Amino acid sequence: MSDQGLVFGESNHVSIQTVTVNDLQFQCRTAGLENKGDGIILLHGFPETSHMWIDLIPLLASEGYQVVAPDQRGYNPGSLPNKKLDYQLDKLCDDIFQLANKFDFERFHLVGHDWGSSVGWAMLTLQPNRILSWSALSVPHLKAFMHAYKTNKNQQKKSRYVGFFKLPFLPEYYFAFNNHSKLKSLWHFSSEEQIDEYLQAFSKKGVLKSSLNWYRANLGRTSSGSIKNIGEVHTPTLLIWGNRDSAIGRAGVEANAKYMKGPYTFIELDVGHWLIQESFQKVSEAIIDHIKKYSILIE
Repeated sequence: MSDQGLVFGESNHVSIQTVTVNDLQFQCRTAGLENKGDGIILLHGFPETSHMWIDLIPLLASEGYQVVAPDQRGYNPGSLPNKKLDYQLDKLCDDIFQLANKFDFERFHLVGHDWGSSVGWAMLTLQPNRILSWSALSVPHLKAFMHAYKTNKNQQKKSRYVGFFKLPFLPEYYFAFNNHSKLKSLWHFSSEEQIDEYLQAFSKKGVLKSSLNWYRANLGRTSSGSIKNIGEVHTPTLLIWGNRDSAIGRAGVEANAKYMKGPYTFIELDVGHWLIQESFQKVSEAIIDHIKKYSILIE
């Protein structure tokens, strides 16, 4: 891999590398880069960072895969563009494809949660031939979700927070108030170590604004065309959803199947939105089984 920055150690045999693409610096958690197996890219959502994958990264590496989990655009001081439209899906997707190039992943497996899932669905449209398998956590196909968002009362109730997140200034104040107490309340399934990691990230100047700009840039009049153009999916796909998810209702999840034209597996768990923390064993086993089924490089 070329153009990598400082590397320093982390627990669980995971390293952190700073990689420059699109004139931005991305912090990436990595493991198994010396392996000969396929590349895997893990995409976090809001309000988390690549630390959400801290237990899955070495597990995938132990299976012979090369694993990269970036902190996405807007989550580190080196990747904070000022303009709201810099956070549209097409730009977020290009970041990940460029990172894949930096790690010499011509084709790779993709896993995403929350907004990371949204990026993944868009990537399937932009360069489907590069993605060997796709594992979406919580968020279904974007057309299925957006239809539910516009027409289903249950989903509209679950999505009421979106209008608030799109307001200028106020959400940043809300989440920063009282030592980020509202953010901490969202992380109640996370370990103390993970909460500390998240606080370090979201306490940095500009990170709250930039991470919230994902909502402002992609939900509303300024939406990226990537959302509208997402159609049938032929990539082998796994969708895992928790039926107690506070943000994603059943309507969009059940509509997901009509867009799946390739191999498709759906797993429903009796948990909430934070799948990897609430049900790590079941979620990790499902992801690994799915990836193995569609791997091309086996050690």
